[in-house]
Amino acid sequence: MLFNSLEYLLFLPCVYLLYWSLNKHLRLQNLVLLVASYFFYGLWDYRFLSLIVISSFTDYFLGRQLETSTNDRSRKALLSISLIVNLGLLGVFKYFNFFVGSFIDLLGLFGMNANAPLLNIVLPVGISFYTFQTLSYTIDIYRGKLKASHSLLNFCTYVAFFPQLVAGPIERAANLLPQIEKPRNFDLERSKDGLRQILWGLFKKVVIADSCAIIVDNVFSQYNELWGPVLVLGAVLFAFQIYCDFSGYSDIAIGTARLLGISLMQNFATPYFARDIAEFWRRWHISLSTWFRDYLYIPLGGSRVGRLLQFRNVFAIFLVSGFWHGANWTFMFWGFIHALCYVPQMIRKSNRNFLDVVAKGKLFPTPYELGRMFLTFTIVTFAWIFFRAPSIGDSFHYIYRMITQSNVPFAQVLSNLRIQSSDLYLIAFFTSIMFVFEWLSRDEQHGLAAIGQSSILRFGIYLFLSLAILDYFNGETAFIYFQF
Repeated sequence: MLFNSLEYLLFLPCVYLLYWSLNKHLRLQNLVLLVASYFFYGLWDYRFLSLIVISSFTDYFLGRQLETSTNDRSRKALLSISLIVNLGLLGVFKYFNFFVGSFIDLLGLFGMNANAPLLNIVLPVGISFYTFQTLSYTIDIYRGKLKASHSLLNFCTYVAFFPQLVAGPIERAANLLPQIEKPRNFDLERSKDGLRQILWGLFKKVVIADSCAIIVDNVFSQYNELWGPVLVLGAVLFAFQIYCDFSGYSDIAIGTARLLGISLMQNFATPYFARDIAEFWRRWHISLSTWFRDYLYIPLGGSRVGRLLQFRNVFAIFLVSGFWHGANWTFMFWGFIHALCYVPQMIRKSNRNFLDVVAKGKLFPTPYELGRMFLTFTIVTFAWIFFRAPSIGDSFHYIYRMITQSNVPFAQVLSNLRIQSSDLYLIAFFTSIMFVFEWLSRDEQHGLAAIGQSSILRFGIYLFLSLAILDYFNGETAFIYFQF
């Protein structure tokens, strides 16, 4: 079930009404959440529900054992079982074919022909997200930072909580489990704010991301026949597409959870207003970047080790982050580019220069801040080419044509692509609106959090966004991060 579907439009109010009709009955509320979550996920493929159940049961019982065990060897063995089960499932479904194919290609470089069976399986939706969520639970218990859950119902609800099950935020048990275990009281103002964030997320996804996707898919599928200006356009529009698509999903997920009286962590904090790569990664996909920080970067020594080991740790976290996104060398190269940009900041010790929002307390940024934001966005957009292209070779060829083939009038390029200038003007118009709202709310939780107190103004904005969504809705389109 997609957030941007008519089914969800019916599903959510039904869950909401049933859930709050059981106010003061915590176990029944959690049971409703669990059944709704399994139903929500099972509509994709009910067979993959077994994977969630396996992960949930495994880590629930291992967590109980980890909490009571005092023997170091036993505790390490229990943690190892959790890692093997969860990463094993992820490895088989997501990376098996990649490793086998890469090994065959490597043998081919040495003149050896080999054949190996590949798995004809579909990647389960959301497996990368809920796998990391359950892993953080057992790791935190092992470290003594968390008490094990003693309710299988509560724990299964934590793992399968439908608003963030498919594409995050990747929640920690320390934040989400206590909210599931404690009674929630209905709060009308909280529900209203949840609806506002859902509306904002749908606007970014349906109106901007899906509009950009049509042109982006067109450009990247036939880039060999296109010229530089339109390739630049394709890269920029993909930057808008992936941000509005993924942050739009996060807004809908967080808003939905807020309707149910549960707070999820902020996953995006206006990353395209970042002034350097380090700040970008503090604001982009926050739940994943902090996960790798806490469970990979810091255990490797973080920045407390020597300079060479610091470089190793930075490259490790970015390469693994790239590989997490998909079984393709392009994702690792995308991570490699970000690591190359991050290391100089570490050398200069400037990677924590920008910890607060840009132009805090001011309406406009300074020319210096504007220049830094533009440079950072340019670097990020360049790296997105490797993220979007089907292979590293295609990425370099795309960039080569983008730089060298630039002597054709832009209007002619649009004509060859059958792109209407009006389509671009509308994308530019709605994207500008989105950035204006996010600029005004850059230190808030979402883009509609600071639109003023006037009820007439707010109603006008809500009506405008709703009409735009209805006008641009053209059927269910999956979110980009569902493939990860």
